[in-house]
Amino acid sequence: MRDNFILRCTECNEENYLADKNKKTKPERLEKKKYCSRCNKHTLHREKK
Repeated sequence: MRDNFILRCTECNEENYLADKNKKTKPERLEKKKYCSRCNKHTLHREKK
């Protein structure tokens, strides 16, 4: 039931991370603060459509 997806930086739109989640328990999009190597800082990363 766990699906893989890509996290994308909200500032520069670079796809940096792979993650997984259970779609039954968490149907909404995932948002995490992660380090972006292009921006050289911690930014908000959202689940790619």
